[in-house]
Amino acid sequence: MSATLAPVHLARPHRPVVVAGTLGELRGPTAGLVELPLRLWWGPQRAFDLSEPTMLTWMYENVLREAIRLTELRAYLDGPTLIRVWPDLNLPRAVRAAWETRHPHLRLAAARRAADRLAASAFTR
Repeated sequence: MSATLAPVHLARPHRPVVVAGTLGELRGPTAGLVELPLRLWWGPQRAFDLSEPTMLTWMYENVLREAIRLTELRAYLDGPTLIRVWPDLNLPRAVRAAWETRHPHLRLAAARRAADRLAASAFTR
């Protein structure tokens, strides 16, 4: 009997995407300024103001794309915030697929947001 292996999603060649086992274990900051370590963000401005929606999504995109350890995900991401911003994140296909495979409700959040936008645009016509 052969075991069924979960697909391996690569963030980059030869580097699997790191996905948290549960969103509840993600208890990172939800407010204030957060400075990412050089390994996760190598730009000159490494502090992200989480009160600004674009800065928040930008930080989440970088952490999801660059993390190589669960401790990095736990330190910088917050589960409820991730669910809220998931539809707005610009992620590589493999990163999105890995997270949505492990956490199908993320895919549902994105589908719900798309349906809401479609309904709103139909209403304004």
